[in-house]
Amino acid sequence: MSNVIYLDNNATTRIDPLVVEAMLPYLTEYYGNPSPMHHCGGQVGKALKIARSQVAALLGSEDSEIIFTSCGTEGNNAAIRAAIAAQPDRKHLITTQVEHACVLNLFKQLEKQGYTVTYISVNRKGQLDMMELEAAMTGNTALVSTMYANNETGTIFPVEHIGAIAKEYGAAYHVDAVQVAGKLPLNMKTSTIDLMTISGHKLHAPKGVGALFVRRGFRFRPLLIGGHQERGRRAGTENVAGIIALGQAAELAQQHLADVAAEKKLRDRLEKGILAAIPNCEINGDPKNRLPNTTNIGFKYIEGEAILLSLDQFGVCASSGSACTSGSLEPSHVLRAMGLPYTTLHGSIRFSLSRYTTAAEVDRVLEILPGIIERLRAMSPFNSDDAEWLQGREEAVATV
Repeated sequence: MSNVIYLDNNATTRIDPLVVEAMLPYLTEYYGNPSPMHHCGGQVGKALKIARSQVAALLGSEDSEIIFTSCGTEGNNAAIRAAIAAQPDRKHLITTQVEHACVLNLFKQLEKQGYTVTYISVNRKGQLDMMELEAAMTGNTALVSTMYANNETGTIFPVEHIGAIAKEYGAAYHVDAVQVAGKLPLNMKTSTIDLMTISGHKLHAPKGVGALFVRRGFRFRPLLIGGHQERGRRAGTENVAGIIALGQAAELAQQHLADVAAEKKLRDRLEKGILAAIPNCEINGDPKNRLPNTTNIGFKYIEGEAILLSLDQFGVCASSGSACTSGSLEPSHVLRAMGLPYTTLHGSIRFSLSRYTTAAEVDRVLEILPGIIERLRAMSPFNSDDAEWLQGREEAVATV
């Protein structure tokens, strides 16, 4: 891995060495279960309390508002199910067309259980149609659930505005902030958000741990039933080492928030270099309101998979969409919802940086990528007219 140029940090991140150092003792020396009253359990319980405070500090919340989970998917499922259980007489839900699969697939399941779901559309920049959202709200709406920022394009949603609208109708508001924690400052004390999900492996902690913010006073019915852990809100013996790691990662993320500007500078350097050196490519998403580490670029007339495989031969890791759907050959549902033309849809690549990304790595990508695109386009059987015809064929098939 020493020669890898890793630009897929929205999929997962490298564990910070300080995080590894913090968690290792809880895999070896401090192995007690935090629940018992003896000293082996007590010292572990105290460490969990510190980790909870570290995560709360990153989110700008109270310690008691943090529930530790196994991942973002669990957190999102727990939050959404708790919100609808809190208002069982309301049968209308609102989300967006560009959510992560763990949210969209849950809402599809809820539709089969009798709920009505409105999926808010986005424009070409991935921005939500706020008029559509306001028009969809009714007294029967139990929940609005949106991302804070899109994992593929980085486009940031107006979450406080959305939360204010939800409050007007007495609906709960859940936010998937997996891509935002550690990249943007958060303050739940002044927020309109009721429930918010984060995941450790997106902010330099290990996989298998996350956290859910639940606003004080919110009626929360647990997803997992069992023991008293997490004040009865999430049963199961705690993943102690993972939680300690998440706490340390949260503290480091807060310290590094000031460094995010450097990530943005490198992202812009990469993006401008690509646009200057390679014709027929464009930015997907909102260039003025997006995550500082993310760029999604559409390269016309070629397949994204071919670009990724070619980059991989040079040790460059990027992606063509969400890591949870990367095994599919179907075009990104996010880019489809944005109405991208066929020519760009299939050739779109996401580059996502981290605090470990260097200028030398960015320059190396700028050195090799133009040649890759030129070679692939020379091999491609499609030109602009062919691609236009293919898009028409795809649209015709979609209506059958």
